[in-house]
Amino acid sequence: MSRIRRMAAPLALAVGGGLFVAAPAAEAAPAAACDTTSTPYTYVVTYQPGTRASAVDKELAAKCGTKIAYYDGIGVAIASSRNADFQQKIGVYRAYSGGKDVASAGAAARSLGAVKTLEDTRSTAAAGDLSAQQWDMKAIHAPEANKVYQGSRAVTVGVLDSGIEATHPALRAAVSPAESAGCVTGAPDRSPAAWAPTTSDHGTHVAGTIAGKDPAAGFTGIAPGVRLASVKVVNDEGYIFPEAAVCGFVWAAEHGFEVTNNSYYIDPGMFYCPKQPGDAAAFEAVRRAVEYSTHHGVLNVAAAGNSGFDTTAQTTDPNRPHPLDPSCGILPKAVDGVVNVSSVGYAGTKSSFSNYGEIDVTAPGGDFGQTPPQGEGPACPLSSVVGGSYGSKCGTSMASPHVAGVAALLASKFRGAPPWLLTRLLEGEADAVKCATTETECTGPAKNNSYYGHGLVNALDAVR
Repeated sequence: MSRIRRMAAPLALAVGGGLFVAAPAAEAAPAAACDTTSTPYTYVVTYQPGTRASAVDKELAAKCGTKIAYYDGIGVAIASSRNADFQQKIGVYRAYSGGKDVASAGAAARSLGAVKTLEDTRSTAAAGDLSAQQWDMKAIHAPEANKVYQGSRAVTVGVLDSGIEATHPALRAAVSPAESAGCVTGAPDRSPAAWAPTTSDHGTHVAGTIAGKDPAAGFTGIAPGVRLASVKVVNDEGYIFPEAAVCGFVWAAEHGFEVTNNSYYIDPGMFYCPKQPGDAAAFEAVRRAVEYSTHHGVLNVAAAGNSGFDTTAQTTDPNRPHPLDPSCGILPKAVDGVVNVSSVGYAGTKSSFSNYGEIDVTAPGGDFGQTPPQGEGPACPLSSVVGGSYGSKCGTSMASPHVAGVAALLASKFRGAPPWLLTRLLEGEADAVKCATTETECTGPAKNNSYYGHGLVNALDAVR
């Protein structure tokens, strides 16, 4: 409205000898009150990186949200709201809630295998020398590597998972409480209870593979000389939502971790699509967090997943009914720079459950169809579990920490090496695994194919 019209609007006008008074300008309808009784859900909300926290607070408050955390370096806020229309108020391409998606759809999917446990056969330290049962370590020459070099205490591997039992005999010397945090809410919580396991021993199993050492039980991981940080991103229902992953990657970046292990995919969708409402915000928030950590010197290693399909050719999402296009991907492994790990069993061939397609390297994750001879252990890799004990689990979740352990050895030997160089070293030192004639879906040469990537990681070559 021009200045003249604004000034003229309130004036009285003479019409037909009478007096006509202009009606006052209509006032905007009062904003609807925010919902104060419904279930609150947590959202990731994207902003331009560098947006001031005060501006974030102002927008969230105006749209019935409350800030939980704000990561200004990547322009991602974690917010809570009871309003059913909060995503619409912010913008469907800027806000997303995995928790609300699960509640709305009644989704039952869990991402823990990546995190799904395929087997858990308990044994105990009293059962004898467990090293005889660690066929997975022998496959990548970890025992020989341990005799040469066990890694540096200056190197930290962040285990983004369900928490680590820090009192476990194999882990108490490795876990660094000062570098650990709970990230389930989307904001870091340094209290020990926040990063300890509650409903899952998945993270404890992963941690033992990377850096466990228990001489009394004869158990040794790949890099027992490095430190471990427990970064809990799995909630008690078994979900890893985008806000937890964002918190975890930023925590790793800002605390100088050299490596992270990510044996999961982000819930509730297996695939996230950057061109779709809701998905766009989740994909962008996680992408920014991963790339922020990579920029700060963190090499991120991730499990390929246990659905047994080619991720590059998948046209449907097993967890959600939404269309897939070539831009869609499984997070976090779909982000550039993340090392994608497939799984092999005792015989050294791809595990029946392992995803394939864009694979960087492979490592032992077990397979029920590839049973070791008597005395060489169970079909699934053996490692630490909650309760100070040991158990076996199968999955690409178990393959990924083998790669993270070898990466930790490389980061120890080549201090300050950037993530891209550690990746090249991992790939270059891996033992080529060619496609078998019976593996008709395996494509590519021995040193770079769709099943095994650049090959089986080799811990001994990494240290020598």
